[in-house]
Amino acid sequence: MGLSRLAALHGVATSYSPSPDVTVSVPDDTVIAVLAALGVDAGTPADVRKCLAAAESRSRLLPPTVVVWAGEPLPPALAGLPPGSTVTVEPEPSDLPGHPAARPPAPLSMRARAAAPAAPVASPGEAAPEAPPAPGEAPAWWIPPPHGVHRVHVRTPDNRRATATLVAAPPRVPQPPEGTHGFLVQLYSLLSARSWGMGDLGDLADLAVWAGRSVGSGFVQVNPLHAAVPGKPTDPSPYRPSSRRFPDPVHLHVESIPEYGHVRDRATLDDLRQDAAALSEAVLNKGALIDRDAVWELKRQALELVAQVPLTPGRRADYCDFLAEQGQALEDHGLWCALAEVHGPDWHTWPEALRDPRSPGTARARSELLDRVDFHCRLAWLTATQLAAAQRSAEDAGMAVGIVHDLAVGVHPAGADTWSQQEAFAHGMSVGAPPDAFNARGQDWGLPPWRPDVLAATGYAAYRGLLRGLLAHAGALRIDHVMGLFRLWWVPEGRPPTDGTYVAYDAEAMLAVLVLEAHRAGTSVVGEDLGTVAPGVREALARRGVLGTSVLWFERDWEGDGRPLAPEKWRRDCLATATTHDLPSTAARLTGDHVTLRHRLGLLTRSLEEELTADLTDTAEWLALLARLRMLPEGDGDEEAAVRAVHRFLRRTPARMTGVWLPDTVGDRRPQNLPGTWDQYPNWRLPIADAEGHPVTLEEITASPRLHALMEVLRPRKPRTAPPGERRP
Repeated sequence: MGLSRLAALHGVATSYSPSPDVTVSVPDDTVIAVLAALGVDAGTPADVRKCLAAAESRSRLLPPTVVVWAGEPLPPALAGLPPGSTVTVEPEPSDLPGHPAARPPAPLSMRARAAAPAAPVASPGEAAPEAPPAPGEAPAWWIPPPHGVHRVHVRTPDNRRATATLVAAPPRVPQPPEGTHGFLVQLYSLLSARSWGMGDLGDLADLAVWAGRSVGSGFVQVNPLHAAVPGKPTDPSPYRPSSRRFPDPVHLHVESIPEYGHVRDRATLDDLRQDAAALSEAVLNKGALIDRDAVWELKRQALELVAQVPLTPGRRADYCDFLAEQGQALEDHGLWCALAEVHGPDWHTWPEALRDPRSPGTARARSELLDRVDFHCRLAWLTATQLAAAQRSAEDAGMAVGIVHDLAVGVHPAGADTWSQQEAFAHGMSVGAPPDAFNARGQDWGLPPWRPDVLAATGYAAYRGLLRGLLAHAGALRIDHVMGLFRLWWVPEGRPPTDGTYVAYDAEAMLAVLVLEAHRAGTSVVGEDLGTVAPGVREALARRGVLGTSVLWFERDWEGDGRPLAPEKWRRDCLATATTHDLPSTAARLTGDHVTLRHRLGLLTRSLEEELTADLTDTAEWLALLARLRMLPEGDGDEEAAVRAVHRFLRRTPARMTGVWLPDTVGDRRPQNLPGTWDQYPNWRLPIADAEGHPVTLEEITASPRLHALMEVLRPRKPRTAPPGERRP
């Protein structure tokens, strides 16, 4: 019992329910290991008793972080203060990177009343009792601080004192216009005629302009563009980056950099461009896979030449502003990149003095590698400017949302973020998923989780900085595994995923920071809420305006007859799609090709015949529904027509956003990522291809008759204007 109580105090689960009628106990050694990663020694019963006594004896006047929502009742932490307590709100400084305010308001000094439940008032004296606030409203005696992240100081009548971070958030994130449609694409897979072997930010801007102007799209959603861990080979997964705070310069369109045209060594540049053209030719016409390492080697050499060109005064001023805005975080990132060039990409193997970003040895290295640090900082600036240009291009093309960026659930354990923010991560732990109906062995994603206690104690500074950077050039943000704002499955190092457990996060604070930063940036938020979702999570997200993700093949009446869900019964606040990067393309789903692919790779848990029968039954149910709704006038046997019918169905739902997987527009049958594989399948390295498997360029995609026929399904219908004298039906 003692271990369970101690675990509960730190948000560590001792059991979990994979299904409503099943409860699984977590092994004690897992609980002990997770508590140790949180700085709690529970190795022996005596240690448990000692830590439990210490935890239960602590009486905090305020938790480390307090959340107040605009127009809503005060949280218990403030509402429950002793009457007569003095409360002072110290507004956040306006000189923080990216802060929208020009000047912070003066501190708000208040005193808790004895009447309504312990709330602050604006005068130093006691006040007469007043009626309690109406539901959903803050009490009249509460002076709402401006939206932001402030400090709140409390002093009680008996002279107890406390200070905490106060997150004052608007109630919801901005919403996209209803009925918006757009494309989903893995950027590396989108090669144009000018690409250097993989898609880049120039291609992204070009796709956005074409999509906005030609087919009326409102957004383009891309994979995470986070900085990868360098190496040979580099981990190609965009969901296991070195840093989520800064983008990867491999996505740069080199020729768009203003200094490119002033490089004196044109011969070397020409050679590099010829080599890049050969890379693209191999991918597009010779069956080669996208080689990120080869692309980066060519771009790195070109960028070294570009960096030798002096910046103009205006460009220099812009770069200096960027350095000042990003501050220590960018300097740390640039230093990690420079040190990785010398000592390798895993900081755990560096000389001991360099493993600490604040050590004297690291300070000396910072000085010795100053030029390389500046080079990597400049690359971050150049990439940020092209991200901003892509969003401006999308907006100028009439897109209602623009570029939807993707936030990965975590980072590589050896990367820049875990080095520079070591105290924020639970080392020796990995994020994953528990066993479920789809994966009896569970999942280990190899991503160290954030420590919830450190996040709270630091006012969620790392999380705030991460969001602010991502939202700076986004029209919306997709959050991978958004359930991680509530809890994450931690797996101790060296143990199977079945031996993990859930660790809770302060969802109220995580959501408040998200809503606040999205509000400041004017961006919408889409949460990937597929898979196992704890009760109440989707409702909490919807309350704050975070859209969910609904994939057609999973939308069934699970609480009823289990049949495909009729379009009018879908939820409104979601991004509706036919597939994702981890799922079969629509053509592969309709034809059963994805089953035979998994059979070839030995991934099936049943015989091929059983899997094909189950898959055919599932697909047939959907096609029958499409036929009943008269969305498939062409009848059976027409693959392209069936793909159009699927998207016609999606358009019929009330979903705010409808996403079209760009490979679906040309009949691509291959998934970009096949979960459960590593070297058995070329994950994250495939170019978009047509129905015959031949890679196609951005230019060929946008000219595809198949694409334009599909997009006609999604184009808003214009009301017909009746000729004079004719009555409209």
